[in-house]
Amino acid sequence: MQDLSLYNGPLPTTKIYTQWENIARERNCGALCVFTGIVRQEESKEKFQRDSKAQPNTESHAHTQSHGGIDSHNPCAQMVSALSFEVYEPLLYKWFQSWQAKAKEMGALLLMAHSVGDVSHTQSSYMCAVISRQRRVALALYEEFIEDFKANAPIWKYDIIGGEKVFALSRSMPINGSGVLG
Repeated sequence: MQDLSLYNGPLPTTKIYTQWENIARERNCGALCVFTGIVRQEESKEKFQRDSKAQPNTESHAHTQSHGGIDSHNPCAQMVSALSFEVYEPLLYKWFQSWQAKAKEMGALLLMAHSVGDVSHTQSSYMCAVISRQRRVALALYEEFIEDFKANAPIWKYDIIGGEKVFALSRSMPINGSGVLG
């Protein structure tokens, strides 16, 4: 197993966890901190409407009213049925290698798995683990890595709404060094 693995579709979380736990045991490490991201059902915050002049579909509006936590006052609310991910692998591997070097300096091993393509709600799209001999090293690296992943990993997220991919701009961040003047 590689330290960074990409999977088409949802992650086989139990299999990945077992592999990572075995790595920790083989290295005689006492800490294995695992984070698993699960796609949750939610209302899209993206501005999405096929025809801006169309009247709200009453069937769609009734659907939003019947689900808890959904904005029943917004007739244009759209439920996200899945997320879809696109990855720019050369940049992702470069970004991850810099984190691997940092982890190694601290006496830890960093592992990561991510989905490419569609992942339905209740399924997992992201896992990472920090393995070290002692918990303090693992815990020190854990949150910092996860937050940097959210901010800087070259992975693009799309909402799947009504079978269509919609770029999730409201949950996206610009990547450092990107753009014309980046």
